[in-house]
Amino acid sequence: MLHHVEIWVPSLDASWEWLLTRLGYTEYQRFEGGVSYLHGDTYLVFETSPAMTREPYDRMRPGLNHLAFHCDDAEVLAEEALGHGWRLMFADRHPYAGGPDYHAAYLENDAGFEVELVSRRRDRVVNS
Repeated sequence: MLHHVEIWVPSLDASWEWLLTRLGYTEYQRFEGGVSYLHGDTYLVFETSPAMTREPYDRMRPGLNHLAFHCDDAEVLAEEALGHGWRLMFADRHPYAGGPDYHAAYLENDAGFEVELVSRRRDRVVNS
């Protein structure tokens, strides 16, 4: 079971707060230069650490590529996210960029962080 993930960001922009709150996370801790959001027993920390190098984040370098979240309706949430600091990625393959058995929306914020919103297609059943 994942306990927490800490992500160093260049600024505490509102895109993360909006998205995580919309996904059911609640603010857990706030401290100078950081904030965390809790969902169940798992929390995500966003920090603007003074120890962080000031190179721009690049999801194509080793490290975090993206965070993926389950949601009830990726289409609706992706549409709402466009007004809250997120851009749709892979628009030419949207909403099936992740494959034919689920809806996925890939979003990117101004700092270059990517999230994937995933909801199972209602018209297909995957047998496991």
